[in-house]
Amino acid sequence: MISSSATTRPGDGRATRWAGQRERRRREFVDAALRAIAETGPRVSTAQIADEAGIARPQLYKHFDDATDLQRAITDEAALLVTTALRPLWELRGSAMQLITVAVDAHIGWLAENGNLYRYLSMQSHSGRDAVADVKTVIARQLTRLFEHYLTVFEMDTRIAEAVAFGVVGLVDSSTAQWLESPHRVPRAELTALLTRWIWRLLDDTLRAGGVELDPHLPLPPPPPPPT
Repeated sequence: MISSSATTRPGDGRATRWAGQRERRRREFVDAALRAIAETGPRVSTAQIADEAGIARPQLYKHFDDATDLQRAITDEAALLVTTALRPLWELRGSAMQLITVAVDAHIGWLAENGNLYRYLSMQSHSGRDAVADVKTVIARQLTRLFEHYLTVFEMDTRIAEAVAFGVVGLVDSSTAQWLESPHRVPRAELTALLTRWIWRLLDDTLRAGGVELDPHLPLPPPPPPPT
């Protein structure tokens, strides 16, 4: 018979401590998985993740329900890494051309340094979820907010902001994702220049249609701070 002192009572702190320890261990294993993906590629196996974490494979499933739960945790963390890495772009200052150039180069640079992680995101889909689409949506929503600000400054119809933002994100993502598979064909600087020019022409055409002619090299008024 188990004595009452050995059981976990509500409020005795054991359940909370166990939950905290389990969450900490999950994060450690996800970090190990990210390292394994960077080293071995997007088709990393559970065994390779366990090796990187320094444990036996069955031990992983003491902290994850199954392989799908592990993959979902990795995907969530990878998506967070992308959006966090690009977050400083929303606080840039300068001319339209400077903002576009820096943003595009930062996106290409992140892909160049984290190609395997991006490929892993592209391969994962849980319950109909597309992880890359989720990331693109987050970026496009931020860009929509930025475009709405400047369209308001220029006294233009802000309803077009979302369409323009998603169009820009789609152009950059599809072009850079393809470039990632054969980066030797077009140097990074050349790709940045191409995308910068294409994006500016899209934005310039949108502005001119609203009766606004903007010098791309003149400083813009600062955008609003990003939401916390």
